[in-house]
Amino acid sequence: MSKNIFLLRHGQTVFNAQQRLQGHCNSDLTDLGHQQASVIGLSLKNKLANKRQWTIYSSPLGRAIQTAEIVAQQIGIDPSEIVQDARLQEFCLGDWEKAYIPDLKIIQPRLFEQRDWYLMAPNSESYYAVKDRIEDFLADISVPDNVIVISHGLTGAVFRGVYLGMTYNEVFSQDLPQDAYFLLANDKISRIQCETHTADTVTI
Repeated sequence: MSKNIFLLRHGQTVFNAQQRLQGHCNSDLTDLGHQQASVIGLSLKNKLANKRQWTIYSSPLGRAIQTAEIVAQQIGIDPSEIVQDARLQEFCLGDWEKAYIPDLKIIQPRLFEQRDWYLMAPNSESYYAVKDRIEDFLADISVPDNVIVISHGLTGAVFRGVYLGMTYNEVFSQDLPQDAYFLLANDKISRIQCETHTADTVTI
């Protein structure tokens, strides 16, 4: 693949902090989430030789757009130029959207023995549906060669998996950071860590 892609997850949200699942629903960034987006934006600014060569693509979900706008401002890209793309949005988590993770643990204590437990939600979007839309995005010749992609935890993991041809188990063995981002280039993935104080829990 010839594209150069910086891939990041939105910053921490209120639901993340409350250990609630989001999926296609939304909650605003916390103060920490704003900080995470700002620090990643500054890190990107220092890595881009020419900001005019880069286009920001974002999931249309509010928490991703909030993050994208902060990142754009830090880099010096007009936020009005952000391209919203539904292919980058998070898995729909069906009947579990807005659910509290501790409540799910009580109801189904063995559920969390598997890394893909999110997708056990009734009426959840399937892995293959998300994989298809990420494959479509990566093959889309209308997407520029140099892009900054703001997506989500699970969708970001699938994105990296599709890029490297990972197995299903490898996809769900990845972490879902909000204080780091990834460069996908030359068929390799590099992780760039940023210095922010992160929450103890990582939820979608």
